Amino acid sequence: MEFTYDVVVVGAGHAGCEAAVAAANLGAKTCLITMDMNKIAQMSCNPAVGGIAKGQIVREIDALGGQMGIVTDRASIQFRMLNRSKGPAMWSPRAQCDREKFIWTWRSILDNTKNLSIWQDQVRNLIYETAENQEGNASENQDFFVGKKSAEKSESAQKVVGVCTFTETVFHAKCVIITAGTFLNGLMHIGRTKLPGGRCAEPASLMLTESITSTGIRQGRMKTGTPVRIDKRSVDFSLMEEQPGDEIGGGFSYMSEENSLKQLPCWIVYTNEEVHEMLRSGFDDSPLYNGQIQSIGPRYCPSIETKLHTFPDKQQHMLFLEPEGTDTNEMYLNGFSSSLPIDVQINALKKIPAFRNLKVYRPGYAIEYDYFDPTQLKHSLESKIVENLFFAGQVNGTTGYEEAAGQGLMAGINAAIKSSKGSGHELNGGEPFVLSRNEAYIGVLIDDLVTKGVDEPYRMFTSRAEYRILLRQDDADMRLTAKSHELGLATQERFERTEEKRKEIEQLIEFCNTFSLKPALINDVLESLGTTPLSQGLKLSDLLGRPQINFDNILPHIKPLQKAIESIMPNATDRHKKEVIEAAEIRIKYAGYISREQQAAEKMIRLENIKIAGKFDYPTLSQISIEARQKLQAIQPVTLGQASRIPGVSPSDINIMLVLLGR
Repeated sequence: MEFTYDVVVVGAGHAGCEAAVAAANLGAKTCLITMDMNKIAQMSCNPAVGGIAKGQIVREIDALGGQMGIVTDRASIQFRMLNRSKGPAMWSPRAQCDREKFIWTWRSILDNTKNLSIWQDQVRNLIYETAENQEGNASENQDFFVGKKSAEKSESAQKVVGVCTFTETVFHAKCVIITAGTFLNGLMHIGRTKLPGGRCAEPASLMLTESITSTGIRQGRMKTGTPVRIDKRSVDFSLMEEQPGDEIGGGFSYMSEENSLKQLPCWIVYTNEEVHEMLRSGFDDSPLYNGQIQSIGPRYCPSIETKLHTFPDKQQHMLFLEPEGTDTNEMYLNGFSSSLPIDVQINALKKIPAFRNLKVYRPGYAIEYDYFDPTQLKHSLESKIVENLFFAGQVNGTTGYEEAAGQGLMAGINAAIKSSKGSGHELNGGEPFVLSRNEAYIGVLIDDLVTKGVDEPYRMFTSRAEYRILLRQDDADMRLTAKSHELGLATQERFERTEEKRKEIEQLIEFCNTFSLKPALINDVLESLGTTPLSQGLKLSDLLGRPQINFDNILPHIKPLQKAIESIMPNATDRHKKEVIEAAEIRIKYAGYISREQQAAEKMIRLENIKIAGKFDYPTLSQISIEARQKLQAIQPVTLGQASRIPGVSPSDINIMLVLLGR
């Protein structure tokens, strides 16, 4: 059986779902191929979305017209804004989700997306053609070939034209997106036990890696892990600390309505020395330390055994017990990822008083899987080696649902653009849709991957973004929705809502810039807040510049401000009003910092506008260092800005290249 599509997406995790919906919504005839239609967008590890910097990525996905924010809001059972004690550049939304509702919400979106089909099967290999075959395209006997045959042809001229599954079904495609997650040659570890699989109780994807690497694409191995799942009926919650969500609920999507699901707390508990001693007794059987696992795991989400090894003097470690949903007794023990033997995991946890009668659904395990070197990708996430082949998610060496979804969205957009070439109505003028580092965390993520590569699973942090004051979670729609609407992905309704919100923010800022406060009106309040009383009238915007002052603590005392907000947003929901007020306050308080960072970003943009692709023969460029020559030859940067971020390329190397370009 054979089918023909514009875009085929292999794998229906967070990257695959975003890629498929984005491509289809841009008009590309799309097929999403998955092993199990009942596990679409499965939250393989923690049933939560967002967190430090990750929450910003989800807001950006939503602002661009992606689906993760909407799905999360519909499945959310707890919402918290993290880092409120720090500056707004650090604020990060996070939501605990109902795992099953998350899956079926995604499934409903996929089922109702125009131009999108789903096929349940497993992809065995990709189908390639070379320039020789392309010249003879008119022939009905067009030579589609698989695997190593393509490597025998001209590597730079290779092109993917489809996939073949284990049921011998062939899908011809203009573009293929690989989003296979942890399934490629996946191998699970529990103590000395090894089981092939891409996830607990699900098979590994075999042969596909070999089909991809036969083209010259480089492959490596990485590791991740997941904790034990606990039956909440066996837990003594009276011995734990409750962690509720925010009192005023929030959300990720700028389009979501109020969440109707029951909100649930998380719980905090700590390990102790008895727990640690029991865990250490199993180290001889730990695949992390007996040589069984050779690959590198995520630095910032370590297993409990790694914590004990790295911090031997620490007497306790914090754990979070988190609900998996409103209709299940299953709970997730965040912070206790482990690949130790089953009996060691359970017996160690029983040393915690709250878990003395512990019952579990399944143990934690580690999993090794294949990934592909992301420096072999363009910023569009298309392969430099095989034309029309895109990669997104953990196959690029990242970790996290959010990082995967952001890549998937961009790969789906760019695959749709590429597949539209020659159609007479090319998307985006046929040019790739790329976000820069000063436009989005997604831009930082992709630039880091393709420019610097990975030697461990990549996780996004606010510290990775040099322009994080510009990339706040509160203004993702202000930054990105107009771009996506122009592309054709963000809907007209979304665009109109964004522009209305922009107008409301500007009106509120204008009111604060023009309204003067009299000392008699506000001084009692200022004294109660521990800040200096006024000696004369002061503009409200200047008063909001004080660290002790915010809209929340002065709004009840300033009736003209209350009236202004009501006149600006007469019919807005409480959540929408909160978003507008918060955005206006941030722009007022941090106006100087924002302006300074915009100026710094503009300087970097100058380097980004200097194209160097194809202008240098790096091995013969004797004026720069040997390391720089080697790194530049390997990465082949498109712009001088990208070249400046390659590890091993110094500022003096960049200056020399500027001089040579001038000549």
